[in-house]
Amino acid sequence: MSDAAAPATTEAAAVGPALDQRFMDLALALGRRGLGRTWPNPAVGAVVVKDGVIVGRGWTQAGGRPHAETEALKRAGKNAKGATLYVTLEPCSHHGKTPPCVDAAIRAGIARVVSALEDPNPDVAGQGHAKLRERGIAVDVGLGAAEAARDHAGHFRKMREGRPQVLLKLAASADGKAGLAGRNPAAITGEAARIRVHQMRAESDAILIGIGTVLSDDPHLTCRLPGMMERSPVRVVLDARLRIPLAISMIGTARETPTWVFTGASASPVAEDILKAKGIEVFRVEGKDGRLDLPAVLKLLAERGITRLMVEGGPTVAAAFVHADLVDEVALFRSAKPIGADGIELLEGLPMTALTQSPKLKAVATETIGQDTLETFERA
Repeated sequence: MSDAAAPATTEAAAVGPALDQRFMDLALALGRRGLGRTWPNPAVGAVVVKDGVIVGRGWTQAGGRPHAETEALKRAGKNAKGATLYVTLEPCSHHGKTPPCVDAAIRAGIARVVSALEDPNPDVAGQGHAKLRERGIAVDVGLGAAEAARDHAGHFRKMREGRPQVLLKLAASADGKAGLAGRNPAAITGEAARIRVHQMRAESDAILIGIGTVLSDDPHLTCRLPGMMERSPVRVVLDARLRIPLAISMIGTARETPTWVFTGASASPVAEDILKAKGIEVFRVEGKDGRLDLPAVLKLLAERGITRLMVEGGPTVAAAFVHADLVDEVALFRSAKPIGADGIELLEGLPMTALTQSPKLKAVATETIGQDTLETFERA
């Protein structure tokens, strides 16, 4: 055993499995602070521990830099020498816009690294762990892996499939309806559920709706909790023919909250120029029968750095994502109040069981929120 590796053994023995778990849990909690703010980078958390005492904490900062490890090491200072670094994702090993985190750990004199997951980014992909081991630093991988995989699902999906992780949020009445007759919006869930939805928005990189929801509801799609407006995600609208009215709320606030419109190849160039002058970014993708190609939309979003997409559109958009097998998570809010037989269905042309009994999705939790119920599903 090399001299550099010796302190790691001492530190590992001093901490033990129970404390390892405690410190990794803290790193995971810290990482979640950055959800929705760190794209295009993952929201990582890191903790530096020496002799069982936390000497540094960090999480990926807004915009993706500085990284969590460098933040934690900076706070630890000289106390990082001989310490253990707990991190929710493999430290980067390549030179990007910032130097590699593994180099920072080596320079700081870290003796041991406990990492939840290997990074699927081909620029890393085990090379960070390997470089640490080459320098005599003990590396343990896998603690907290399941929870880290959920937190970093967007990063993994983007790296492996070239698209964001898609969360479909739906609200259904007791009789399975999504709105009133004539596609008029209805207040289905209560205040506690609405607060949870705003929290979900804050943890998303972008939120997507269709032009139908824009025309019927004129939504703001921001995070309207106290002190949370700056956590509002990018707003994405699917509008194949550029019918979006200039008087809607999103147009008027596009310079405060980024707003992107996806349209078809044949949409009016004049309408596009008008939207751009209002601060809207316009993207053109192919489509068919008046509907945009959703995989092409998601590919463009990923290329722009989006890793976590919340789909909050109406029954047409929701059904389109289900048909295209692009739903990775579902948050289904159920109200105890019925709407009536003339209400519109939750999914256009599909029964609710296409989600709740889909072999491609598994139910993972049920939670009471105020007077409503939240059912969550994940890709099986």
